[in-house]
Amino acid sequence: MENTIKIDIISDVVCPWCIIGYKRLNKAVSELGIEDNVEVKWHPFQLNPEMGKDGEEVTGHMMKKYGLTPDDCRSTLEQLTTLGADVGFTFDFFDNFKMVNTGDLHILLDYAIKFGKQTELKLRLFNACFTERKNVSDRQVLAQELKSVGLNEKEGLAELDNIVFRNKVEADEAYWKKRGVSGVPTMIFNNVNTFTGAQPVSIYRQVLLSCMKGEETVQLQSVSL
Repeated sequence: MENTIKIDIISDVVCPWCIIGYKRLNKAVSELGIEDNVEVKWHPFQLNPEMGKDGEEVTGHMMKKYGLTPDDCRSTLEQLTTLGADVGFTFDFFDNFKMVNTGDLHILLDYAIKFGKQTELKLRLFNACFTERKNVSDRQVLAQELKSVGLNEKEGLAELDNIVFRNKVEADEAYWKKRGVSGVPTMIFNNVNTFTGAQPVSIYRQVLLSCMKGEETVQLQSVSL
């Protein structure tokens, strides 16, 4: 295959389904052996743009936002933990795990693009948030994560206080919302085929195979989601 498959992924770091979806996509890519022919670019989406700096404990947050009961929340978190394990990702929903504001994270992910480090930083932040019990809204934590992927932490953090960079990221988020993105993860293949939610590996395989054949419209076989 000579042509590159471009995949735009609209997501939020505090969205557990986003890392599950990406891991499934990556498994499909690996099974097809097309790692060198896939180009991924991440785009911002804030699940909780009005979230305060202290964040919210996850169970209380889910009850308030989605109208769930404590048992519903417990069941959902257990399901996510199992699904994460299925794709090699560890969710550690410890007591007092918090959902946090991710505005700063998206600015840093945009900063990482020019160094070819966006996906590496995104995955690092997923792990920091869900596996390592780190507060990813804390700028000291963000400095450490920037450094861990080989980025200049002082330069990166300086972008957080630059209104030009913040406006740029906010405009990118607004653009995708105008295109109809209302939930994440949303993956757009070659700017044509759009899939929302963490799809099964089999779905991603079919989409990738269609892209490899140069088909503009993906014809999916019936599968159980």
